[in-house]
Amino acid sequence: MNRNVITGEPLATSPVDTPDLRRWLLQQTESGRPPDELLAELMRRGLAEDQAVAIMTATFEARLAEVKAKKNADPSLRVPDPPGVRRASVVRALDREVKVLFQLAQPRVILFGGLLSNTECDELVGQARRRMSSSNVIDLDTGDERRDAGRTSSGMAFTRAATPLIARIERRIAALLDWPLENGEALQILRYEVGQEYRPHHDYVDPAESGAATFLARGGQRVASLVMYLNTPTEGGATNFPDIGLEVAAVKGNAVFFSYDRPHPSTKTLHGGMPVLAGEKWVATKWLRETAHH
Repeated sequence: MNRNVITGEPLATSPVDTPDLRRWLLQQTESGRPPDELLAELMRRGLAEDQAVAIMTATFEARLAEVKAKKNADPSLRVPDPPGVRRASVVRALDREVKVLFQLAQPRVILFGGLLSNTECDELVGQARRRMSSSNVIDLDTGDERRDAGRTSSGMAFTRAATPLIARIERRIAALLDWPLENGEALQILRYEVGQEYRPHHDYVDPAESGAATFLARGGQRVASLVMYLNTPTEGGATNFPDIGLEVAAVKGNAVFFSYDRPHPSTKTLHGGMPVLAGEKWVATKWLRETAHH
């Protein structure tokens, strides 16, 4: 006589795939019982082998799909959301009026016009020029930095409030993006000469990488980027977003902002610095973190 596989009580009809049965299988698996032992138990309690195998397979596949769905639906991170931008063509950023030249909702991309003055751009280049060295990328194995063939620029970084000019620009960015000043990384200055580029990449760090913990311990995940153009290249040097077919021309004083609410390609924030074809390109980049960066 067939019996209930959970209680062992006789069944009036053949055992069927029920929620109770699936819960029992999962509980037993999580407690450490091997699959062959569970199969034998189901057969001992009245299930034919092929029926038992089919129920076990369906149960475990459904559980795997549930785990994957939960992983993909992880709560999104809070990201900077510049106030007033959705309704205005010009916004106030502390001490400066800034134009909103275009914006996208998904992914969130905003092109600001005139975030920096010509004089500020020239001063940043002047302060950085004598301190440049080959640019690095984040080493996802260690959480530190390393050279990479995909990034052929030179660069340097100003510590927070390193000069009165840097302090003023950092306060302006914090006001424009409505994001705590202390959540910003050091302002990085980059120079691209003819032929140099930064191939498409994401700015966030994959938490699954072995070196991610070291990076994330210093302020959490990156949630947004602001790329400010310090000059206008003679030719080339646009910032491209391959996933959405967008190219942003590098124009002196302008800045492109984009945010990403999770460390995943679904944010469509893959981007790169296209090769400079004539002249040179100077940019200042500010990355924003979840919490205070140190």
